[in-house]
Amino acid sequence: MRDHAEIPDPVALGILWDRLISITDEAVSALLRASFSTVVTDGYDLSVILLDVEGNAIAQGTQSIPSFTGSAPATLRHMLRRFPPERLAPGDVLCTNDPWLGTGHLYDISVMRPIFRRGRIVAYSMSITHLPDVGGFGYGTGATEIYQEGLRLPVVKLVDAGRPSELLLDLFRANTRVPEQVVGDVLSNVTCNQVCGRQLLEFMDDYGLDDLRALSLGIRAASERAVRDRIRALQPGRYAETLQVEGIDDPITLACAATVAEDRIAVDFSGTSGCVAGGINVPFTFTMSYALYALKCLIEPAIPNNSGATAPFAFTAPEGCILNALPPSATAIRNVVGWLVVPLLFRALAPARPMWIQADSGMNSALSFRGRNRSGRTVTTLYLSSGGLGASDVGDGAPTRSTPANVATIPIEVWEALTGVTVEGKRLLTDSGGPGKCRGGLGQDITLRNDSTHPYVLDVLGFRTDFPARGLADGQPGRLRETHINGRLIPPKGRHILEPGDRLRRLEAGGGGFGEAAERPLEAVLADVRQGYVSVAGARRDYSVEVDLASGTARRS
Repeated sequence: MRDHAEIPDPVALGILWDRLISITDEAVSALLRASFSTVVTDGYDLSVILLDVEGNAIAQGTQSIPSFTGSAPATLRHMLRRFPPERLAPGDVLCTNDPWLGTGHLYDISVMRPIFRRGRIVAYSMSITHLPDVGGFGYGTGATEIYQEGLRLPVVKLVDAGRPSELLLDLFRANTRVPEQVVGDVLSNVTCNQVCGRQLLEFMDDYGLDDLRALSLGIRAASERAVRDRIRALQPGRYAETLQVEGIDDPITLACAATVAEDRIAVDFSGTSGCVAGGINVPFTFTMSYALYALKCLIEPAIPNNSGATAPFAFTAPEGCILNALPPSATAIRNVVGWLVVPLLFRALAPARPMWIQADSGMNSALSFRGRNRSGRTVTTLYLSSGGLGASDVGDGAPTRSTPANVATIPIEVWEALTGVTVEGKRLLTDSGGPGKCRGGLGQDITLRNDSTHPYVLDVLGFRTDFPARGLADGQPGRLRETHINGRLIPPKGRHILEPGDRLRRLEAGGGGFGEAAERPLEAVLADVRQGYVSVAGARRDYSVEVDLASGTARRS
């Protein structure tokens, strides 16, 4: 296999590909062990991607989120335009957090290390993590332009031939509220990429590989072939959809038209509303990443991500629309709009593949906390939670499931120790899943109490507050998301002060149902009521089913 022109046979290709994925998984493990912030160590807001010498993604860590894996190849191209390969040396590390070069907002830092073998670059390793702070306004909607949102770095050398840039690290220290966490997380990315590079070179030694070009070509060709074959099975045509979502003051319209032609799909977002004066604008890199995610879920979800799997897709959006925001738009929480590209495309392509389409989900949720804990230590972090998944033709939606970004929930013990904010209660929210033949996943009811003895600045990042997760095939919508402070419903987006002793209650959105509720089997409705997923009144109202828990019976009313 020394000749780079020799493409491995399918069995060998599978073995080698799995080994590359295990290398990126090991790099993720190194990142988790070295990181300082809970958003990374417990929230898993991260990715590790391995790219070939031409900038094609060939493997990613299993625990990676779509916005990072989708943007990595474009970020590498920007980096190599600033620092061409011939100007890079062993031990160099580049980074950027520019929203239009990276993942769409300042909070994500992309860190890349070229991997040298026998004096030449054979691959690139890139890790991306969400930083706990970048200074500026903070993680919220209040900024009206990017300059207010924090420290913005072009493509710069973080490490020069093995020597970290003290100037750059000092900039992080001087411009962030939790400098030890920020610098610790930045340097953990350096360590992660060192691990990835070292293991890749060991892999190449084990298999006698001088470069990765043939292996990369084989991986990408196999993935592209599988995706194109699935596209050919779709009904050709042009499929359009619009979606109303929450804005800053007024609703926003997202629009798309997906054209399926032979073995490719082109998506155009013309008709989408323009940018707004708040931090919910979406650079196109983020839009494209979640459009890729949606199409891959629909077309060929089983194969790992790489540049071959994305080759059959093309995306366009008018410049200046909210899904193709240009500088100096504010973009801090671009996710509360950009994530909704997924249900938009799911709904658009429902006629082309109806049995594979999921009803809308309640989706991820975050609350931004900034203040001091009991010991007086500065805290800036996110409380992560989720609504319910949408139902599909094959079953009920799962409750409180992270989607479309597969981040994790920070464990209660870790959260309370870090912040001094007590998780007073957490339970599934009865009647929150959209009724249907298959019921939408339940949201959750969470109560947090500020026991830190200090006030917290709270940024609420709400969506699914006016427009619920829609059902599909006559299924009904899920329950809306709500946020309360001391029993008072507060606006879905904005900044508040959580005083000591204050209680914050978050009702997470339910997923949409699939199919007519009248077709849900009696035994399924009875089981839902027994488990507390549906109330007796909800069974009567939504399913026309009378449930007698004392006798354990149910009948159609």
